[in-house]
Amino acid sequence: TQKYISTPLGVFELKYFFSSYIKTTNGEEFSSIAIRAILKKLIDEESATRPLSDSKLGFLLNDMGINIARRTVAKYREQLGILPTHLRRRFD
Repeated sequence: TQKYISTPLGVFELKYFFSSYIKTTNGEEFSSIAIRAILKKLIDEESATRPLSDSKLGFLLNDMGINIARRTVAKYREQLGILPTHLRRRFD
């Protein structure tokens, strides 16, 4: 934390180069990058009139065996640049 490295491509926080992992119920490990990809896929496939909340996304991931908190889902969603539920809802 708070350690930086200067590279020819710019200055990066050291933790940028390392991925965190979350254990599944069956002992496998999913990287945070893989979990964000799953979240993006779930949100891309959601209904435009009834988007999934962070809690519902957390339940869906828990059903897949990925034990993740709602706060973590919200953090990953924000990192992906995806708006919250009330701003994703479209009234057609």
